[in-house]
Amino acid sequence: MQDDTERLRRLNTVGLISYVLHLIVAVGALIPGGQWGPTLLIVALILDFVKKDEAQGTWHASHFRWRIRSVVIAFLAYLVTFPLWLLFVVPGWVAWLAISAWFLYRIVKGMARMNAGQPMEFAE
Repeated sequence: MQDDTERLRRLNTVGLISYVLHLIVAVGALIPGGQWGPTLLIVALILDFVKKDEAQGTWHASHFRWRIRSVVIAFLAYLVTFPLWLLFVVPGWVAWLAISAWFLYRIVKGMARMNAGQPMEFAE
């Protein structure tokens, strides 16, 4: 029982660190000239990949999956909308702003559910 409690405490700490790094990146993506977060995002993603196996069988596993999926989906969306920047600045800016806002929403939602001790739902 003590081992499970300690494991959940460690996973909560790792999750909090990862969510904070993602949050810094998400907020930075919404601020013009604030795109200083790719390094932090890579650190958070590596942390999630390294620690996700430790979370198997716990409600924390859904948070690792949530964060990893959020990054992958946002990356693909940025990649698909990148040509808009080459053709027209305003549509590219609007598309990236929308993606960044979506990413911020997912990170805040994940942090709130983790702090409440709830797993993530994947109906979205």
